[in-house]
Amino acid sequence: MQIRNADPNDIPEILRIIDAAKQFLRMCGVDQWQNGYPNLEAIRTDIERGFSRVLEENGTLLATAAVYVGHEPTYDAIYGGTWQTQANRYGIIHRIAVAPEARNRGAASALITCCASIARAENVPSLRCDTHPDNVVMQHTLERNGYVRCGTIHLTDGAIRLGYERVL
Repeated sequence: MQIRNADPNDIPEILRIIDAAKQFLRMCGVDQWQNGYPNLEAIRTDIERGFSRVLEENGTLLATAAVYVGHEPTYDAIYGGTWQTQANRYGIIHRIAVAPEARNRGAASALITCCASIARAENVPSLRCDTHPDNVVMQHTLERNGYVRCGTIHLTDGAIRLGYERVL
């Protein structure tokens, strides 16, 4: 397995993986990603900004995520806890999705590990991400990879998410 920057030619496969993740979440009774997001525009923007990474094996994409270093305004306020670091600049992971054929093969963990390497190279103290309160699969994946649940955040549309952070 190798991880690389995504390019525009990867868009159809990235969308296939995301659509499968949407279906999986729906089957699990999780309403995350059930409103049309993430969509083509979000994926194109991730690629244009250099945020999109893909995990590939023998020419087949197995997982995707957006990772970047910066500041996420929705992380400014956290409820029921605190972030482990108080930095204004940190690594951020969004839109992690794994193809059905790669589930339970370590694809998400490999991608999350790569995200930590990207953040370390930028000399930030931590990585942050969030997930739906009902997305227990992602919660377990994050916790297995050294992330700590820090509290809840509110997305711009008011939706509640669990905020996670991993100190590097």
